[in-house]
Amino acid sequence: MENNKKGTSTRRHFTRKTSESHAQRVDYSANEYSTSRSFDSGDSPRPRRNYGDKPAYGKSAHGDKPSYGKSDKPAYGKSYGDKPAYGKKQGGYGKPSFGGKPGANRKPFAKKSGAQEGMNAMLSRKPQIHGADWDGEEAAPGKIQEVVRLNKFIANSGVCSRREADTMILGGVVTVNGEVVTELGTKINVLTDDVRFNGQRLKGEEKVYIVMNKPKGYVTTASDPHAERTVMDLIKGCPRRVFPVGRLDKNTTGVLMLTNDGEMAERLTHPSFNKKKIYQVVLDHPLTDADKEKVTTGIELGDGMIAADELEFIDERDHRQLGIEIHSGKNRIVRRIFEALGYEVKALDRVYFAGLTKKGLKKGDWRYLTEGEVNILKMGAFV
Repeated sequence: MENNKKGTSTRRHFTRKTSESHAQRVDYSANEYSTSRSFDSGDSPRPRRNYGDKPAYGKSAHGDKPSYGKSDKPAYGKSYGDKPAYGKKQGGYGKPSFGGKPGANRKPFAKKSGAQEGMNAMLSRKPQIHGADWDGEEAAPGKIQEVVRLNKFIANSGVCSRREADTMILGGVVTVNGEVVTELGTKINVLTDDVRFNGQRLKGEEKVYIVMNKPKGYVTTASDPHAERTVMDLIKGCPRRVFPVGRLDKNTTGVLMLTNDGEMAERLTHPSFNKKKIYQVVLDHPLTDADKEKVTTGIELGDGMIAADELEFIDERDHRQLGIEIHSGKNRIVRRIFEALGYEVKALDRVYFAGLTKKGLKKGDWRYLTEGEVNILKMGAFV
């Protein structure tokens, strides 16, 4: 009970003192002895700062200077104008941005092997049909030779070969302008003459010229009942009947031409025209310097002597990888050369044929030659 009274007395005393304190409070702003600054009076001995001129928080008082919290510096990932934002790459073909992935339509460049660089160096010394001659468009139809032999016209119509056409002419099943022709060597005008076979009118086909990057596992033939896959299976969308120019065996990849121009095919494959081919070769074990000398000076095969025009180690650290240039058109000639010296060819890729390369073509892809490229082939500018 005594404690409670004491506590009550203390509280009353504190209340009374507090009330007196409030009652005695004075206005220090009017006290001449006060050293504190008044925010309500202009009598302060120190200059008063005009806070009314201060801009709002986050805004700038100067037009050219950014305010606090704002900046000309862009947010992360935004562009600085000419300079790309951090984490972005500008103008870097195929190179992914920092921490990112390549673009959908771009792929990073694969580091070229020593063999690929050596092969490119070998190719760079040869004339090639591409670049300005290939504008990516389909070839224009070849110029029509108006007067040709009758057997050639029949063959170009896709009916048969020239030799078979001669047999048909002698058999009396071919007419020109309504009259049966049986004389071999007869010439006709493809623009004005009416040529019929068994009553059906024939039209000379447009000339088509195709270059393909042949993949492994396809036979180079127009038709083979025993082959599972032929290069003709890869020709989709070509309305003309074409045939391969020359041969690449089933396990050899690389440049292959197809056409319906028999004269062009003969010009590119006949030994008398000496058309160059370059192959990239991978052997089962390194080629010795002595055997390299034999290949370039000539070795005896079952069908005669053969020598490479050029032979290079395309990778100085790996003498299993070679570049060989040859003009012989004999069957399996490159494989036979190395097999005669005790080597097995593990991979063979033709990278050059009469000026044609597989530039821009993935394995299994093909394209039409342009008119400019065809004209270069017809002129025989490249051997």
